Amino acid sequence: MTPLAAEVNENLAQISNYLVYSSMAVYTLAFLAHIAEWTFGSRSKVARTAAALTTAPAAAAAPAVQVRSQGTTAVLDKPKVVTRSAPGTRDVPDGPGAAGGTAQGDLYGRIAVSLTVLGFLLQAGGVVARAASVQRAPWGNMYEFSITFSAVAAGTYLLLLALKKNVRWLGLILVTTVLLDLGVATTWLYTESDQLVPALHSYWLWIHVSTAIFCGAVFYIGAAGAVLYLLRDSYESKLASGGTPSGIAASVLERFPSAASLDKFSYRINAAVFPLWTFTIIAGAIWAGDAWGRYWGWDPKEVWSFVTWVAYAAYLHARATAGWKGRKAAYLALFAFACWIWNYYGVNILLNGKHSYAGV
Repeated sequence: MTPLAAEVNENLAQISNYLVYSSMAVYTLAFLAHIAEWTFGSRSKVARTAAALTTAPAAAAAPAVQVRSQGTTAVLDKPKVVTRSAPGTRDVPDGPGAAGGTAQGDLYGRIAVSLTVLGFLLQAGGVVARAASVQRAPWGNMYEFSITFSAVAAGTYLLLLALKKNVRWLGLILVTTVLLDLGVATTWLYTESDQLVPALHSYWLWIHVSTAIFCGAVFYIGAAGAVLYLLRDSYESKLASGGTPSGIAASVLERFPSAASLDKFSYRINAAVFPLWTFTIIAGAIWAGDAWGRYWGWDPKEVWSFVTWVAYAAYLHARATAGWKGRKAAYLALFAFACWIWNYYGVNILLNGKHSYAGV
């Protein structure tokens, strides 16, 4: 490498660091805006009661009967009756969201989303600059994997918003997690830009690692939905039993989607990405065959990738065949994501194997 090329690469690495730190500053502003959204979106007890009294008659109204004419005969259409999906399911509507239906809360929410978009663009620019500085895929160590992982998580959240999905309630949790991830990456996992070991010089790096990052980011969103489901379900159970949640818990949890909606959200997210995780493991096995001459060698990373696959397969199988829904399914989903987290942090830092080639 010529001195000029080395200087260019060093400058690109510095630009990458600058963009990552800039994204952290913007994400911090987005975090504060989300806090303001939840704070100003908290309606008074009088307003919440009035809203409940206003919407209750509509919810309890009888199904409408339509009359249509066939010649000289009036025909009454049988009303559509919505039944519960499972015995014991509570018929609870979704909450009004973090903004609580207030104009001021909604304004802060929109500001938070706009700042999240800016933070994502800066972070994505940092990932691209890191790749340009080493002229390879920016996933050669845990630092690069981490900054890409949180960028994909933020991008997935923003994509769901762009598709008009009701996920703005996830914003505060997501921004908080992204900040924690970037804080850990820049403080403890940072590694100078460098070239890869020969085993990683393959187009499979782009295929295998990129799908692993995407799957992890989407699994994280599914796990966040499962955690919020458990909190909201406890809140609804307490109300159903005649209990009175604390003021702060009631103010926050009442604005989330219903427990049934969160349960469905988590399941759909995990089910959608599971086939891609299956492909990730298969792609890794093919790459291992090319790099090391064997498709499977019980390396710690391989073992825990398979354990994660089994955990998510058990979760989806239990939902589809045994009818597991609710808390049992949420616990299993969180266990599966915990396996993924251990496979990333625990295996990479604490265990040695063929995948221990780039330090942290």
